[in-house]
Amino acid sequence: MRFMVIVKASKESEAGVMPNQRLLAEMGKFNEELVKAGVLLAGEGLHPTSRGKRVKFSGAKRTVVDGPFTETKELIAGFWLWQVRSLEEAIEWVKRCPNPHEAESEIEIRQVFESEDFGAEFTPELKEKDERLRAQVAAKKK
Repeated sequence: MRFMVIVKASKESEAGVMPNQRLLAEMGKFNEELVKAGVLLAGEGLHPTSRGKRVKFSGAKRTVVDGPFTETKELIAGFWLWQVRSLEEAIEWVKRCPNPHEAESEIEIRQVFESEDFGAEFTPELKEKDERLRAQVAAKKK
């Protein structure tokens, strides 16, 4: 099972305050544990929303909205993509994670859809195309 583990933003991360050396070292150690356990597939921190954009969709119309965005507790400061056996295992890993911010913070865990989750709507032709695209992406990583 794959899970996206989402580090929620804080006022400080949205203000562009970078983590201190201690936190960077603790996160580096935690990421090393994830790699050694074969759990980590990807993980990155994100710039604040003041450097971001959103594209709103309304039918065929697209509107670009400049950041920053409000509601800090709903924003994302970073993420991991993990491969684990269960949601419970993902929860146990998150409990071992250093606090990603100096203040109170929150990490969200969301399961990633797999092709079988889409049922009959995901036809053999669509599945084959998806597998081809994933193979192309994997080949670029090498």
